[in-house]
Amino acid sequence: MAASIRFSSVTIACPNPEELAAFYADITDGEVTFTHQNEWASLRCPGGRIEFMGVPNYEPPRWPEDTSLIHIDFHVDDLEVASTRAERAGATRFVTQPNASHCLVFADPAGHPFCLTLIDEVG
Repeated sequence: MAASIRFSSVTIACPNPEELAAFYADITDGEVTFTHQNEWASLRCPGGRIEFMGVPNYEPPRWPEDTSLIHIDFHVDDLEVASTRAERAGATRFVTQPNASHCLVFADPAGHPFCLTLIDEVG
C-alpha cells in the first residue's frame, strides 16, 4: 500500500468557534489562523492543529457521565501553574478528578472536557 494516513487535526463542535479557538490559543500559546463567520475557526498550536466547527443548538457533553466522548490531553510541566493559567483563561476544573496526582480534568468555555497532564508518552 503506497498511500499513507497521517494525523492532521481534531475538530471540536461548539457554539462559537472564534471564541473557543481564542481560549485554546491563550492556554497553548497558539495562533488562530482562520475564522469564517461563526461557522469555523482554525488554531495552530504546539503539537498540531485544532479546528472548531459552529453547531446550532450545541449542547456540551456531560463528564464523566458520557462514556463515549473524546477529549484532548495537553502535556504540562507543572500542574498547578498550568491549572491557574487555564482557569484564568476561562476553564472550569471538574470536581471529579480520577488521577489528580498526574492529570487534572477541566471543561473549556463550551463545556468540552480536556486534561492537563504530566504524562508525555511521545517526548
